[in-house]
Amino acid sequence: MKGTLVQVYLCSGMYYVVFAFFYLISLLPLPVLYLFSDFVYFIIYHVFGYRKKVVVNNLEMAFPEKTLNEKQKITKKFYRNFTDTIFETIKLMSAGKNLIRSHFAVDFSIVDELYARGKKCQLHLGHNFNWELANLAIPLGSPYVFIDIYLPLGSKIFDRLLLYIRSRTGTVLIPVNNVRKVMVQYRNQPYLLSLVADQNPGNPSKALWLNFFGRPAPFMPGPENIARRNNTPVVFCHFTKIRRGYYQGHSVLATEDPVSLPPGELTRMYVRYLENVIRNNPDMWLWSHRRWKHEWKEEYGKVI
Repeated sequence: MKGTLVQVYLCSGMYYVVFAFFYLISLLPLPVLYLFSDFVYFIIYHVFGYRKKVVVNNLEMAFPEKTLNEKQKITKKFYRNFTDTIFETIKLMSAGKNLIRSHFAVDFSIVDELYARGKKCQLHLGHNFNWELANLAIPLGSPYVFIDIYLPLGSKIFDRLLLYIRSRTGTVLIPVNNVRKVMVQYRNQPYLLSLVADQNPGNPSKALWLNFFGRPAPFMPGPENIARRNNTPVVFCHFTKIRRGYYQGHSVLATEDPVSLPPGELTRMYVRYLENVIRNNPDMWLWSHRRWKHEWKEEYGKVI
């Protein structure tokens, strides 16, 4: 018992040290933070090659038709977007609402119309830069209760740090393993439920398998199952970069009636949408996670 308490106190104390360190950095102006981003980009791309093999391999599989030079350009731009996102996220620790609004714009007329009709709404996103900025900006411009389903990090310190950042503008955060229990509290009020639907499932045998860039890849059935369970309208959303630090959100109504679709169809629609988004802006997606790390097997069922 004593050992456990000591660990808790140490972890709590370390959290405040880490929090103070990053908070002080966040007080720097964005142009200064981008100088840090340029330096970190050089280190992780040119010196250490952080997950470079994964990125290059993913691009090889997704874009076999592109030349080596084209893929190298995408790789470099991806790493620049990646490091920019890190420092933009740090900035969000202290950024005011006006700064957040000025750096992220989105036409949510589709979502607003659903709210006006008393409908709940489900938002399906991808790991499209900068999703952390979007997470803070969306609640500022939406009348909905904004709920975000998240996957807890392995590091308790950084998990707690991200929870602090993501909840600063009123987002309700629910860990993925506690969705049903917590969502009951919001069943009688209009909510906008955000799900990053391109996460790799932990168990490929329980995933929905679809062709993604011409190769079988597993997708979590959860987002579709939640939509079908409550027959919640679904909106697909992604982001583009206007210029450094400034983003535009784009949304499209996928369906108002998920239960009318065949099982798996909503996920298939999302995957086609995601693939099109990535093809149009390939450097804006998180290529450093292994989308095709699982091999399809016959016992997983057909590829839809």
